[in-house]
Amino acid sequence: MDHPVIGIHQPECFPWLGFIAKALDSDVFILLDDVQFEKNYFQNRNRLPGANGPYWLTVPTRNTGRSSQTLGEIVIANSVNPRWRDKQLASWTQSYASAAYLGEQLPFLKQLYARPWDRLLDFNLEVIRHLFAAFGVGARVALSSNIKCTGKSSEKLLNLCQATGAKTYLSGISGRDYLDESIFTAAGIRIAYQDFRHPIYKQRSQPFEPCLTAFDLLFNEGTERARSILRDPSFPRLDKAFT
Repeated sequence: MDHPVIGIHQPECFPWLGFIAKALDSDVFILLDDVQFEKNYFQNRNRLPGANGPYWLTVPTRNTGRSSQTLGEIVIANSVNPRWRDKQLASWTQSYASAAYLGEQLPFLKQLYARPWDRLLDFNLEVIRHLFAAFGVGARVALSSNIKCTGKSSEKLLNLCQATGAKTYLSGISGRDYLDESIFTAAGIRIAYQDFRHPIYKQRSQPFEPCLTAFDLLFNEGTERARSILRDPSFPRLDKAFT
């Protein structure tokens, strides 16, 4: 793949393995924080394993009457739900009480929830930094709001690629449904589509549940093995491609 490779993704909350894999394949990874916030999407929640199947862990946000706010502007609803941090830490502890690497990951989560977060973006960035360090992501990370590119949809993505010197834009597989490939071709930028195949690793219950937060792999397999599992294409994987 030609370099530099630019990956662009919204800064998810407790992102899944596909998010980490895209960053691993990028030279520059742009977090799209100046787009409109979508409540109860992956921007402020993700799934943890539970006794009765996966359940959503959601960071409460204060966005009533603020439908036009960007992700970077959204604040956490601390006054509405003052105990949300204590409750979420308890959820992590319960979900992974018997996980082999509970002691490796729980200290970070305790530190995370001990801090008085205001903006959702800052909370998400702290989690993303930890996960990138755990999985050995070497890409330079940038916020789209700091690059200050105009445009919508494909045009904005192209402008971000040009601003960061991209030779290749790494898109999620769903980009095939909405990207205007012609404007990238005209600009001399190649589009590569991520074909992420979810690894099958050790979980406490069966059948295997894909697309949980990337912490699930860390809790169950540990950091060193988690890195190998995510990078090794020969490791057992699901046949289905995920976005």
